[in-house]
Amino acid sequence: MKIKTEQDLSYNEIEVIIKYPQKDKQVNRIINFLQSFDMQIKCAADNTERMINILDIYYIESVDKKTFVYLENAVYRTDFRLYQLKNKLQTYGFVQISKSCILNINALYSIRPLFNSKMEATLKNGEKVNINRNYNRNFLTTAFSCCVVLSWKLYLFGDSVPDFWCKYHYSFRNNHY
Repeated sequence: MKIKTEQDLSYNEIEVIIKYPQKDKQVNRIINFLQSFDMQIKCAADNTERMINILDIYYIESVDKKTFVYLENAVYRTDFRLYQLKNKLQTYGFVQISKSCILNINALYSIRPLFNSKMEATLKNGEKVNINRNYNRNFLTTAFSCCVVLSWKLYLFGDSVPDFWCKYHYSFRNNHY
């Protein structure tokens, strides 16, 4: 993949052009990732409503029929149901990890196996969430299908390669998970 950047002072907004020989999954992932930059959901905290960019969300959890959106250092409540957010956000790197939680793959720092076929995900802010064994396969498939986008994001934004990629790359490629 070639990436070219060009500054043009006559432009008022960023324009991204994607050239490809054939539209495939990789191209669709890149398009979905780019579209996620402007996507927001309505949340509330302390009697004030706020639009939260989905890239800032670490995970979303449902507790006692209330849905909470967790950011790096804040928690908001939303009127959306968990299943609605899952359907709306799954193409943007969000994956269900338990009956009551969906995780943003882009907020993932590392994963480690636990007993009983469960896994523990450590997020970039140090918070830990458990991945239920019933959701392991879907989580790993989503996590590693996002690696092309992660690599592209690393190139653009200079983040370091997530630890989970280094640790689980071989196992995933050979279906040993």
